[in-house]
Formats: sequence, C-alpha cells, structure tokens
Amino acid sequence: MMVRPDRSGNLIQNALTALKVPDLQRRFKFLLFALAVYAFGSHIPVPGVDTSRVEQFFTSGVGSGAFFGLVNMFTGGALRKFSIFALGVIPYINGSIIVQLLTAAFPQLEELRKEGEWGRRKLAQYTRYATFISAVLQGWGFIHLFMHYGALPPDLTLWAKLRILLSLMAGTAFLMWLGELITERGIGNGISIIIFAGIVMRLPAELVSVLASALSGGIPLGSVLLLFALFAFTLVFIVYIQQSQRRIPVTYTRRMIGNRLGSVTSYLPIPVNIGGVIPIIFALAIVSFPVTVVNFFPPGLTVPLVGWTMRDIHDFMQRWFTPGGSLLGLLLYAVFVIVFTFFYAAIIYRPDEIADNLRKWGGVIPGIRPGQQTVEYIDRVATRITFAGAAFLAVIAVLEFLVPKLTNIQQFELVGGTSVLIAVSVALETMKQLEAQLLLRQYETFIK
Repeated sequence: MMVRPDRSGNLIQNALTALKVPDLQRRFKFLLFALAVYAFGSHIPVPGVDTSRVEQFFTSGVGSGAFFGLVNMFTGGALRKFSIFALGVIPYINGSIIVQLLTAAFPQLEELRKEGEWGRRKLAQYTRYATFISAVLQGWGFIHLFMHYGALPPDLTLWAKLRILLSLMAGTAFLMWLGELITERGIGNGISIIIFAGIVMRLPAELVSVLASALSGGIPLGSVLLLFALFAFTLVFIVYIQQSQRRIPVTYTRRMIGNRLGSVTSYLPIPVNIGGVIPIIFALAIVSFPVTVVNFFPPGLTVPLVGWTMRDIHDFMQRWFTPGGSLLGLLLYAVFVIVFTFFYAAIIYRPDEIADNLRKWGGVIPGIRPGQQTVEYIDRVATRITFAGAAFLAVIAVLEFLVPKLTNIQQFELVGGTSVLIAVSVALETMKQLEAQLLLRQYETFIK
C-alpha cells in the first residue's frame, strides 16, 4: 500500500492571492461579518436562565465529562454559557448523519440522491426536517438533564420549558440559515466554518490561561513546553494525513488528443481519512451513552437484586468504561473509533458506483478487467487504506485524553483530539476551495 501526500501547491500562497480578487474580497468580508454575528449571538443568554448555575454544572461533576466536553466544543462554548446558540449546529449534524444512513438503507432515497440538483435540494429539505426533530429532542433532553442536576431550577413550569426550548430551536435554525448563507455568499462550507469558528474562538482564552498559570508558577515550564511540542506534533501529523491519498492509476481510452484518438493516464484518489471526524463522534456518543442514561435517574435509586444505587453504577461506569477513566475505557474507545471508521467508510464510499462511472467514461485500471474485478480491486484497496485512516483517527481520539495526563494541564483543550482535527480539516478544505475559485477566474480571464 502506497500513500502519497496530495501536493496541490502552496495552499497558503494561493489563498492570499485569491483574496486580491474583488469578488473573493466581498465573499471574505461577508464571511467575517457572519462570524461576528455568530460570536455576538454566542454571548446572548437564553431568557430567564441563571447562567452561573450552568457554569457551576460544567466545572464539577457530570458536566466535566467527555460527552458534555464534546458537545460544548461543537457549540464553541455556547452550551456552557447557555446562550441562544447552546445547541449549535449539532442538530443539523445529527440530521445530516440520519439522512445519510437512511439514504444507504432505502433505495428510494438512493435514487433521489442520483437525481442531480433537484434530488440534492429534496435531500436538503429532509435534512432540515430531521434537524428540527433533533433540536426538539436534544433541547428537551438538556432542559430536563440540567433541571435534574440543579443547573436549571427544578420547578420550571411547562411554559418556562417551552420558552427555553423555543429559544434554543430558534438559535439552531438561525445558525443553519447562517451556514447556508456562508456557503452561498461567503467562502467554504458554512456549517463547517461555524464549527471551526467555535473551536478557534476559545483558543486565545485558553492560551492566556496557560501562560498566566505558567508565569504565576502554577504550571511547571517543562509541562508548558511539552504541551506545545505535542500540539505542534499533532498539527503536523493531522495535516500530513489529511493531505495523503492512495492513488490508483487509471487509463481513459477514446479520448481526442489533437486531431487523433488516443488514451489519457490519470489516477483515482482514495483519501486516507475517508470518514473525517464522524467516526470519533459516533464512538464517543456510544461510549458516553450508558453513563448519560444513568444520569437521568435519581442518584439514590437502588437497583433491585444488585443492590447498587444509580450513583454507584455511575461511578463504576465512569471509572472503568469511559475514555478518561481507565486504560480499559481508553482501549474500548479506540476500538469503537476503528469499527465506526470502517462502518462509515462503507456507507459513503461506493466501489460499485466508482467502477460504473469508470466504465461510462471509458476508464480502466491497468491489469484489472472492467466490471466485478474492478469493484473488488477498488474495495480491497479502499479497505486497506481505511485501516490506516482508522488507526490515525484512533491515535487522534486517544491523544485528547492522554495529553492532559502527560502534561497535567487541563486548560488547553485544542492540543489533541477532535477539536484540532476539525479545525485543520476545515482550514485545509477552505483553502482548497479558495484555490479552486482562483483557478476558475483565471480560466474565465483566458476565455475572455
């Protein structure tokens, strides 16, 4: 198996050049304006909520766990502030994943996916419906969970609950609309940019916190140096893997070269990290789900026959089966990441469709017969490269919990794991889109 990095030129230089184009400058200004609106809304609290009680919930007990840490990361810290953007774009992500899974399960949706622009718009409409349902369920669940642990008053009336729920749903709907506007009038994928902004917005405060603790003597200088060394290693490692591909050579016959018919040699790229960050989200949700379910029951409730209280069960599961609790929990988390990487890659990467498209365009893989042999070959190569991607995601996921223990620094959450993977992935994708926009305008100038 040979993995080659995607050498598409100097992305940063191309991005800076693209920003000199007037149309791209307007898009960039709109992007900055949209992100400013997002940052402003992240500090507007939900009416009638004492945010200090929510902050106390996140600083101790259940709120400091991995599950709530991941949710708070995706919302850019808005959940911890319990602002109108407290749900963030998580309901939209859930809706998108649900529609993807349903598309793989139901042939009708699969046919709709192949209908071009009309089918894409129809699936986007179904995604909005799924987002609405997810926002209702998730918002209602957070309200009752926060009431149970004292982050919200336990005697909220039905009208007060509905008011909070409607505020949270309105915030999610606004972010979904803002993301679509960024995609249409700005630069990059709007939803991804919003998640990226939420992660990066916390970076200055975390840096200041770490440096202030180091200057005051609260953190040893060696731990700070180790932290930034691990951060640099993680960053370079993620950039390299995200840019890496397995390239399968493809020869296209029946191509016009000048005034004669000939063949053209190209390649079929298979990215190392096919699943992106979704397998980590799946794995963390599954690992955290039992502990989260236990939290919905009163801590003093005793389980018949076993004799354990819900608090005892929570402590046992938190100690042995969560990634931050024990080595067993960390290994279990890594295994789930690997399993879900293969599962998600099987859904989104279709060797039969790729082989069919190659046949339609007259493409053949040298030494491989068209048809079923091509499908089996692509599937075999994709499986091998997916294993490398799964191992990469497992390492990144585990680093999120190992780095704080190695450095004894809890304030800097961007050093490893999901957050830095998302930030790097979105940044690289956005710079590639800028490069594509610049190349398109160069072709338009040449045609004119």
